[in-house]
Amino acid sequence: MYRTKLLTACTALALSVGLVGSASAQTVGSEQQRDVDQQQRIDQGLKSGQLSTGEAARLEQGEAHVDRMESNADRNGNLSAAEKARIQNAQNRESAAIHGDKTNAVTGNPNSKSSQRMQADVGRDVRQDQRTEQGIKSGQVTNREAGRIDRGQAHLDHAEAAAGANGHVGAAEQSHVQHVANRQSGKIYRQKHNGRTRG
Repeated sequence: MYRTKLLTACTALALSVGLVGSASAQTVGSEQQRDVDQQQRIDQGLKSGQLSTGEAARLEQGEAHVDRMESNADRNGNLSAAEKARIQNAQNRESAAIHGDKTNAVTGNPNSKSSQRMQADVGRDVRQDQRTEQGIKSGQVTNREAGRIDRGQAHLDHAEAAAGANGHVGAAEQSHVQHVANRQSGKIYRQKHNGRTRG
């Protein structure tokens, strides 16, 4: 009788831990999907001329803020309801900023070298965020690893913001951003292929 109760209790505990892990993965995955969506909106705004290089740079600073929040929240491997709410509020503010910048009177020239450099950098952000999202969904990236990736992505977003802060991205500035992006790409690869998986 005691063994049966103990076995039932252990089974229930194992199932609840599995469900919590799954729910946590879903939450981290949904936050990552929103990162992808917002980067795609910035990229589309640059390509259509709705965003200038300077506007995109300011938006990348906002993206860096969200990535830092996600990194800090994922540090312990779990995303609490309060942390999720704070991140969603920050993402909502960033979404409103993207909308505001895309619909204001300021426009960009998508054919200028500066805009094309920023387009290339933001396009790479999209692809790297998608790689991270895929790793979370497949179980190759744990929550802690997602936090480390987000910390690197925040650094990359900040580099992009600094490069375009004056409204222009020069060749040397883009070279620095590409160097940071290459390091971030390597970090994503290592986190996805280190043998650790979501339990």
